[in-house]
Amino acid sequence: MGLTLLIFGLLSDTFLAALVGLVGARRRIGFGWTFFLSILFTPFIGLIICLLSDKLPDGDRNWGCLGSILAIITIALLVFLAMMILGAAVS
Repeated sequence: MGLTLLIFGLLSDTFLAALVGLVGARRRIGFGWTFFLSILFTPFIGLIICLLSDKLPDGDRNWGCLGSILAIITIALLVFLAMMILGAAVS
């Protein structure tokens, strides 16, 4: 039960951080920094920091190389956690 709750917490926190990162993609802070701050602190704190940042002109997005790196790491983490859940369910 404890491991399942931990895995669910990590997955939901990562998902919420990615959503906050998408909001940050349309701001000067960018997706990568918003995502990183949301993971480091909480998605709520990341959202506050993101909303304090200036907006980009309409239609522009700021993904940056940090966004790509964090996206790859997040996908790898999600695949690893999914394998752990499936392995725990089979046992």
